[in-house]
Amino acid sequence: MEKLTFYALSAPEKLDRIGAYLSERLSRDVARHRYGYVCIAMEALDQLLMACHCQSINLFVESFLKMVRKLLESDKPNLQILGTNSFVKFANIEEDTASYHRSYDFFVSRFSEMCHSSYEDPDIRTKIRMAGIKGLQGVVRKTVNDELQANIWDPQHMDKIVPSLLFNLQSGERTESRSPSPLQASEKEKESPMELTERCFRELLGRAAYGNIKNAVTPVLMHLDNHSLWEGKSFAVRCFKIIMYSIQSQHSHLVIQQLLGHLDANSKNSATVRAGIVEVLLEAAAIAASGSVGPTVLEVFNTLLRQLRLSVDYELTGTYDGNTNIGTKIIKAHEERQLQEAVIRTIGSFANTLPTYQRSEVMLFIMGKIPVPGVHPLFFTGRPEGTRMIQIMLLKSLVQVTAGFQTTNMLTALPSSFLEPLLSFSLTEDPEVRLLVLQILLSLIDRHDNRPKFANISSISDISMLKLKVDKCSRQDNLFMKKHGQQLYRHIYLGCKEQSSGRQHYESLFALLGLLSVELANEEVVVDLIRLALALQDLALSTDEGLPVYTRCAVHALAAAYLNLICQLTTVPAFCQHIHEVIEVRQKNTPYLLPEDVFVDNPKYVEGDVLFLQSKITEVLGGSGYNTERLATPYVPQYTVFSVSLDLKKDFFCVCLPLVDSVGMEEQERERRRQVVEKFQKAPFEEIAAHCGARVQKTIIFFSFLERLWQVFFLPPPSPSGTISSGYGQSQSRSVPIYEMKFPDLCVY
Repeated sequence: MEKLTFYALSAPEKLDRIGAYLSERLSRDVARHRYGYVCIAMEALDQLLMACHCQSINLFVESFLKMVRKLLESDKPNLQILGTNSFVKFANIEEDTASYHRSYDFFVSRFSEMCHSSYEDPDIRTKIRMAGIKGLQGVVRKTVNDELQANIWDPQHMDKIVPSLLFNLQSGERTESRSPSPLQASEKEKESPMELTERCFRELLGRAAYGNIKNAVTPVLMHLDNHSLWEGKSFAVRCFKIIMYSIQSQHSHLVIQQLLGHLDANSKNSATVRAGIVEVLLEAAAIAASGSVGPTVLEVFNTLLRQLRLSVDYELTGTYDGNTNIGTKIIKAHEERQLQEAVIRTIGSFANTLPTYQRSEVMLFIMGKIPVPGVHPLFFTGRPEGTRMIQIMLLKSLVQVTAGFQTTNMLTALPSSFLEPLLSFSLTEDPEVRLLVLQILLSLIDRHDNRPKFANISSISDISMLKLKVDKCSRQDNLFMKKHGQQLYRHIYLGCKEQSSGRQHYESLFALLGLLSVELANEEVVVDLIRLALALQDLALSTDEGLPVYTRCAVHALAAAYLNLICQLTTVPAFCQHIHEVIEVRQKNTPYLLPEDVFVDNPKYVEGDVLFLQSKITEVLGGSGYNTERLATPYVPQYTVFSVSLDLKKDFFCVCLPLVDSVGMEEQERERRRQVVEKFQKAPFEEIAAHCGARVQKTIIFFSFLERLWQVFFLPPPSPSGTISSGYGQSQSRSVPIYEMKFPDLCVY
């Protein structure tokens, strides 16, 4: 061997003839089953290959690969393993000159076939499979970085390599996935096909450039589809954990986009399959937490929300195609519910990877998808429950998106286009919807993790035990409360009147009042919140509302708990004394008016309560510099007129819905709105258009009437001296000073 090596190095032009001779001998020995000589020939070829790196080695390599191919085609396991080992040695050699015509198609096919070996003897089968994995690893190393070689990333190669690796990864699957970076394995572990497969798979993915990610991931998706591996979730999750940790981080969004596309492609597959894909997305989003969700952030959420809506539709109809023909797959409602919860968790996971400004955009995007009661047409024709379900699902998604939301500027993070529709949901009759809205508001306002400290509504005597974090209110916070404070107060007030509210609602309302006090309160806000609490007490006392006993007692308890909190935050001793005196008397005589008892027992409302006195509170706070005039003014909810749009058959009608300034007419207003919604659902389009046209005409007549009234009552009277002539020959009334005008009684405050 030494002489042969010296001769080859001395006369490199003879290498091709040496290779041809050895190749001929090896072919003859294989045919004659003289396996000892086969091993000698391969060893000679290996040593010559390792020693010679001259330019003429290409012809020698052709002879070498021809002999390796001969061994791999053999049905003898030992010859297959021998040929694989020689190929792996060759793959580790860096050639000085490129080869333009060398093909590795056979080796990819043969090594992939060996990876699926079903040899009877388990030990030999394991050795053959490991040889196949090593061979594929060698092909990848030899070709992946050489543009002149065959493109290993072509689908024809990836469709063989990747499934072969996944097959072996699955056969030895362990319960726990590997850590983000492969650890150094012991010698025993290195003999495991699964460990070898994972290292090979990681190496393949780590070498993938931007344009090759799709070709590498698509066979993974197809393999999981073909072998129904989405439903088990664990293997699919493990595969994509390996992918996400192995590829370059800036390419993470490409994998996520492929998963989203695959989810859309499986829209009519079973809920368990879709749930498996969503679970994989959840894990992938957590790994891509560096913010590399990609440029199409809203498209990610659009896809997930579309799947959420489809799942609700499937659950309601019971089929995937809208009919109940024989052979149609039957929907299992509990599986669809599990899918919906998985989608909601995934939306939250994606949102957690985004910066604040993008999360605000996502919040607006989701809010725009929620059907507003009485405004949007029903999403599910003839199924009002579908609209309610999608409302709840999307609000749950918003709960996930807003969890942990932090912002320094509430005005920019919570624009009117988001806050106003959100608050409109707090007035719906559905208690679950109202509770979700409160949870969203709590997440948005809580910026110092104070929310858990208000989890239980109570009249605690010393709030220092809560260890609240209170910062000085910033200018942006003051502007936010000046713009939206009255809206928040009104929705808190009206929310307390809902008879379907339970303990969780009142606890959330208490937490909202508490967070407003520690996060966004200046002196003016504190005064308004105290007025609101006293107004709630008056609401509970009122007999006009027809509130049940439980609601009245719960509102009393809420007002007591909040006044107990705010008096200690203001640190005015006389204020605290008055509040604590009332609470102490209630503890003795009327405990059902305090939160500790009203939410535990079945309260029995008795007249003659001990009340918090507005006059007393105004007096004690006025001595500390608070605005006594504002404190002495009872709080009355401010109602506004808002416009909403109806999208019907791609035409937009603007319908003004004035909120009635009379609480007692709410039931009539709700019934009227229900009739309006029903009409817009069932009436023909021409009738709706005619109706809206008539309303427009009535509006014009109404405003012309208002204009005449203005001219009669509000314009100044003509001057006694009559009219004066302008420079252009036109007459004009002489103006009257403001202090001489006579206003009607209705205009005098």
